[in-house]
Amino acid sequence: MYSLFGGIFLGWSLGANDASNIFGTAVSSRMIKFWTAAFLASIFVILGALISGQAGIETLKGLTSFDLSQAVISSIAAALTVSAMTFLGLPVSTSQAVVGAIIGIGIINSQLHLAGLGKIFICWFTTPVGGALITIILYKLLAFVYNHLKISLFRSDQLLRICLVISGSYGAYALGANNVANVAAVFVGAGTLSISGAALIGGLSIAFGILTFSKPVMETIGKKLVSLDPFSALMVSMAVGITIHIYTLIGVPVSSSQAVVGSVLGIGIIKGASTVSIHTLKNILLAWFLTPVIACLIAILITFGSYLEYTG
Repeated sequence: MYSLFGGIFLGWSLGANDASNIFGTAVSSRMIKFWTAAFLASIFVILGALISGQAGIETLKGLTSFDLSQAVISSIAAALTVSAMTFLGLPVSTSQAVVGAIIGIGIINSQLHLAGLGKIFICWFTTPVGGALITIILYKLLAFVYNHLKISLFRSDQLLRICLVISGSYGAYALGANNVANVAAVFVGAGTLSISGAALIGGLSIAFGILTFSKPVMETIGKKLVSLDPFSALMVSMAVGITIHIYTLIGVPVSSSQAVVGSVLGIGIIKGASTVSIHTLKNILLAWFLTPVIACLIAILITFGSYLEYTG
C-alpha cells in the first residue's frame, strides 16, 4: 500500500490547488460559503472519477509499460516537479508533470506510444484556446438571455448563486473525471490497481486535498480574477467545466489552470481589456515547456539512481 503514496500525494495536491479553478471565484466573492463549495466539490470529484475516469486512465497507462517500481518513480518525479514549479512561482500542470515522468520511463524502456503522445500534446496546446472560444460563445448567448429576464437585483443575485453552485458541481465532476488518471493510471499500468480501484483511490485523494487544504487558495483566487464581475465569473466557471469535460471524452487529462487562463482571456477579448498580463502569459508558456521536461529528467535520474543502488 505504501507504494501508492506518491500517487495519493499527487491527488491531494491536485485537489488542494485545482478546486480553486472550479469554485474559487464564487468563494472569494462570498457568493458561496467555503464549506458548501468544498463539500460539493469533493462529492462530485469522486463521482466524476468513478463514472467517467476510465478513458484518461486508459490513455496514460498505454503510453509505455510499467513495473511497480517504475510507477512509484514516475509518481515521485511528478510530485517533485509540481513542488519545484510551485516554489518557483510558475503555473504548474499536474497533467504535464505526470506525462513528462511517464515519457522518462518510456525512454528508459525504449517504448513509447507516439500516437497517444501526439494526441496529448495537441490537447495541451488547444486547452486554453478551447476555454477562450467556449467562454466567448457562452457569454454572447447567455448575456442575451440574462439581459432580457428583467428581474430585480435580489432575484438576479439568487439566480447567479444557484448557477454558480450548478456550474461548480459540474466543473468538479469534470475535474475528477479528467484528472484522476494523473493520480493512479501508472499503477493500473503496473498491474497494482484495477481501473475501478484506481478511480476510487484517485477520487478520494483529490477530495481529501479539497477538504483539507483548498481553503487558502479558494479564498484568494478572486484576486487573480479581480476584473471579473459575477456574470463573467459564472461564464468562466461554466466554460472551464465544459472544456475539461470535452477532453475527458477524448480521453486526455489536461490542466484546469490553463483552461481558466484561456477562459479569462476570452472575457478580456469580449470586453476589450487586457485580462491576462504579458508577464503571466510568458510564465505560462515557460511552464508549458519546463514542466514535462523537468519531470522527464527527474524520472530518468531517479531510475538510474535506483539501478546504481541496486548494483552497488
